[in-house]
Amino acid sequence: MAGPAFRAAAVRVRVPATSANLGPGFDALGLALGLYDDVVVRVADSGLHVDIAGEGSETLPRDERHLLVRSLRTAFDLLGGQPRGLEIVCANRIPHGRGLGSSSAAICAGIVAARAVTIGADAKLDDTALLELATEIEGHPDNVAACLLGGFTLSWMEGGAARAIRMEPAESIVPVVFVPGKPVLTETARGLLPRTVPHVDAAANAGRAALLVEALTRRPELLLPATEDRLHQEYRAPAMPESAALVERLRGDGIPAVISGAGPTVMALVDAGTADKVEALAGADWAANRLGLDVQGASVLPLAT
Repeated sequence: MAGPAFRAAAVRVRVPATSANLGPGFDALGLALGLYDDVVVRVADSGLHVDIAGEGSETLPRDERHLLVRSLRTAFDLLGGQPRGLEIVCANRIPHGRGLGSSSAAICAGIVAARAVTIGADAKLDDTALLELATEIEGHPDNVAACLLGGFTLSWMEGGAARAIRMEPAESIVPVVFVPGKPVLTETARGLLPRTVPHVDAAANAGRAALLVEALTRRPELLLPATEDRLHQEYRAPAMPESAALVERLRGDGIPAVISGAGPTVMALVDAGTADKVEALAGADWAANRLGLDVQGASVLPLAT
């Protein structure tokens, strides 16, 4: 049986950074941010060549160990076979190990690029299958759902398969991220979580997560109470005490602030009139960045854009 056919031209994929959890929405809620990695993939006659610029250029492997390459390979297997060779160019802007979805971006870029460069792949790997595959590689759907779909997402597992819905975040919301110099491994942060939590805390988080859907989509004035969390941030604080202290300080000033993903980045959700003031609160140990909201998700773009 013949394997798949591949396009001769290169494809370019752009994927957004993401912030998961958003306070109470642990492993369920995600937000796509206007900070992007770009990847160009071309099927070659033989071999594997990986070029990396930007974040991770000095540390990431340039062989089959690269998460992007592994994701490409997994998608190609699902599509019926591997190309003879690959040339890959990565322009990375999403910080690594900071809770902004860099691994999800690599995974989504890989599988979207594999679909784009394989002729007729949409029939075998539709958008639902993309989410399922990305979740299988990542292990949980919250970041990959936001990366693929853009906007504000709610994801869950049903019968062993990932599902997600996309909502439109309120246009007035401006994310400000405070990125520290040192990373925290997701495995380290997740390892600090207890196996059980008090029922009162679980009930409080359920209510806050429901409120957060309303606050992020229609009533941003409710974001401060809606981002209150009792399930994960306090338990992870020993791994990122400076981040926990910044969240507490910002919230004490009435600013809706959360740990982004597994940390250690802190994210504040404010409006345009407040963003400049909030950026100035970070101090010298943080890189403060005012970002937009991404509403496109992972996209295949013209090479010249």
